[in-house]
Amino acid sequence: MVGADPASHLYVSKKEKACVEAGIHFEKYLYFYTEPQEKIIERIKTLNERDDIHGILVQLPLPYQFDRVDKVIQTIDPQKDIDGFHPENIKALLDGKPHIISPIHSGVITLIESTDIKFKNKNCLIIANTDTFSKPLSSLLEARGVKCETLLTPFDKIDSKIKKADIVVSAIGKPQFILGDWFKDNTVAIDCGTNQINEHVVGDIDFESTKQKNGFITPVPGGVGPMTIAMLLENVVKLSK
Repeated sequence: MVGADPASHLYVSKKEKACVEAGIHFEKYLYFYTEPQEKIIERIKTLNERDDIHGILVQLPLPYQFDRVDKVIQTIDPQKDIDGFHPENIKALLDGKPHIISPIHSGVITLIESTDIKFKNKNCLIIANTDTFSKPLSSLLEARGVKCETLLTPFDKIDSKIKKADIVVSAIGKPQFILGDWFKDNTVAIDCGTNQINEHVVGDIDFESTKQKNGFITPVPGGVGPMTIAMLLENVVKLSK
């Protein structure tokens, strides 16, 4: 991990706690934001060579001084890439032959599956800021027979598009931007947003108004976040075999 971003430190501490509780060995390397990028890359190369290390992740985002985040990620051995961000792993996923799946994406799939909704021919709207999030998720859902539409910023006609969807997944970083009135009844709503309002953490979706629609909505906090960490640990176990 690089820098002193409070949210990143919180995420890393939660991952560490989960690993310790699961009996998984955890090593943490912290760097000042002034550290040269090559120093982090050399550390990753060393970890790649260690047989006792089965998973490596770089906590994102990296400070703006790191002009080649892709180079840092590409240094990770694809067989130890528990975040699923290495280009080889992303390509395999988009080709329908995933070796390892990003915990956020596998977490979303697992949460949708927990509702017992039938995937085939359902309409899913993925609302995101970039296709880095939406493309892998769309690929995973389409492989299960779901019809996917992606809505990127500036989110034109978002309310009418949500009204037509059986499944809505949001990752836009806009606190309580999506309102309950926009959903039809019995919609599955997966909220990947994590936003700060005063001292409270909220999602992209207004939870109180949306939960009245007799569907399924993940809370923030306590929904996608813990599931993502669980999937991260699952990836560690998978890559250790």
